Amino acid sequence: MITQHLIPLFQKDLDKLKEEISLYPKDEQLWQIKEGINNSGGNLCLHLTGNLQHFIGAVLGDSGYMRNRDAEFRVKNIPRSKLLEDIDVTRSVVTDALEQLSKNDLQKDYILPVLDEKTNTTYFLIYLLSHLNYHIGQINYHRRIIAGTSKTEDQGE
Repeated sequence: MITQHLIPLFQKDLDKLKEEISLYPKDEQLWQIKEGINNSGGNLCLHLTGNLQHFIGAVLGDSGYMRNRDAEFRVKNIPRSKLLEDIDVTRSVVTDALEQLSKNDLQKDYILPVLDEKTNTTYFLIYLLSHLNYHIGQINYHRRIIAGTSKTEDQGE
């Protein structure tokens, strides 16, 4: 079943998100923006954890999570420790929800209307994984610009 592949991929990428957030030299840099950048690394982190806890945790895993998408982009200056804790919670919630899914669940249309059309649950999970990766890349780029980290300093990637 595809969840045996999706679970370690989500876990790996959430670990990468945690690493990126940890690499900011100063907590306040998580919330800074410069001209041409719309979202801070901190807000993108909030967006990713809110997105996954909603679409996977609450919708598929019945976790009870209540999303406030507007706050994901509006709230500022949350301590790094809280962001890292949210990533850990999200990792557990995503893993638990995906472990509960049956082959039949994966073949059904996703419960909520998303992407402006009926969407198969498996397809939407793959979409969420690519969405996670896209924003992790933005956070990496944001961190390098804000912190002044050169590419050679981060090259082990």
